[in-house]
Amino acid sequence: MKKPMISILIIAIAAIMFSGCDCQKSLTPEEAKEIAREAYIYGFPMVVNYKAMSAYVLDESSPEYKCAFNEVGCEARVFGPDDKAVVTPNSDTPYCMMWCDISEEPVVITVPEMEEERFYHFQLVDLFTHNFAYIGTLTSGNEAGQFIIADPTWQGDKPEYIKDIIRCETPLFFIVVRTQLMGPDDLENVKGIQEAYAIQTLSEFLGGEAIPRGNTVNVPEWNEGDQFTSASFVYLDALMDMIEPVSEEKELWERFAKINIGPGKTFDMEAFDPGIQEAIHEGVHEGMAEIEAFLAGVSNDPLASAKIFGTREFMKQTAEEVYGQPNHYLPRAGAAHLGLYGNSGTEAIYPVYLFDSESEALNAAENKYTLVFLPGKFPPVKAFWSLTMYDAKTQLLIENPLDRYLLNSPMMEQLVTGDDGSLTIYIQKDSPGGDLEANWLPAPDGPFYMVMRLYGPEEAALQGEWVNPPVIKE
Repeated sequence: MKKPMISILIIAIAAIMFSGCDCQKSLTPEEAKEIAREAYIYGFPMVVNYKAMSAYVLDESSPEYKCAFNEVGCEARVFGPDDKAVVTPNSDTPYCMMWCDISEEPVVITVPEMEEERFYHFQLVDLFTHNFAYIGTLTSGNEAGQFIIADPTWQGDKPEYIKDIIRCETPLFFIVVRTQLMGPDDLENVKGIQEAYAIQTLSEFLGGEAIPRGNTVNVPEWNEGDQFTSASFVYLDALMDMIEPVSEEKELWERFAKINIGPGKTFDMEAFDPGIQEAIHEGVHEGMAEIEAFLAGVSNDPLASAKIFGTREFMKQTAEEVYGQPNHYLPRAGAAHLGLYGNSGTEAIYPVYLFDSESEALNAAENKYTLVFLPGKFPPVKAFWSLTMYDAKTQLLIENPLDRYLLNSPMMEQLVTGDDGSLTIYIQKDSPGGDLEANWLPAPDGPFYMVMRLYGPEEAALQGEWVNPPVIKE
């Protein structure tokens, strides 16, 4: 039986604290810089994933703590400006979140029967941030069911009443549950649905006691900002100690080991000589610049989100076919930087607004904007759509006098449409006043960006036949 993952993590951190560097004396600054660049791009999604895990399940003093491992943490509310663990958060759907540990035994997820018209899903995300599976409206349907999540080596039999066995390549994984809110008066209904969601270890599900997990204290303490520096390698080093590399990545992991990142290694920047330290810092800087350059290059592609979120296999395919990349590490890092836990395209796509129709960066301190949906040109979806505002400096939701962070299709009855059925959204820092305030999406007094979310996109959206309208500067 494998060691509990948290115990392994403790061992890894203890090694970091009490061991010296065994870095190879033959390592040159040029090689160290290149390895650091590669490791930063490869590991960035894992590190920001760890940041969320720390806030949600490891640090019980965190204001964003949800619950313990293998428990369900739900809130019958939508996210606001005080939710800061994940950038570009969704404020459409009340969330349930849970971190799961299958290092000792599988877990069983139970979902209740859902109304036919209500969208919901369980998004299952591994430590690499691959969306390795979904349970929900568009995949398993809205009927009640139970699902086993196990590692690839589990040999148990599938009971008849279990709908499916889903495999995860990492021993820890995250689940985001989104349940559609039909309107402000629907919160109690959503709460009842959330209370029916359940997760149990297989032993508990079968009427026994769960196999004990490892101790969850003394794990690495998250320091905000580390994700942007070489300090991120401390977390990456610890996480890699818990994971078996896929065959195609073993050589890459051996390269990372040259700067003491990976299983059996202890990354300690102070143990390197000054020249190597400077080279590692430069490599990290170049890695982040490469991630940002990738995002800038895809910023005008309304279907980019459908290409950079998904399973490992899907992301490898699109990285090669769409972006000409030898692997999917750069698109994966860009996806995590843009919006951690973004959905796979078949579940949702995210046209992003970074620029106006004149290709100028959005800035409400200097301009007012509008966005117009013409008659018959609303987003084609099986579920619903929304448009959410974010502060470009923090990547978070924005405080405003209306406590309004988005406009979406369930609000259509409250919005003012033109005589021809068109919808104009006013995007500015101050209220447009009068009846127009119903269509106001408040912006910060400075730079911003917006994300459109299409839940259950139709083929017209997935194939680019429908294109999101531009933002027009007044």
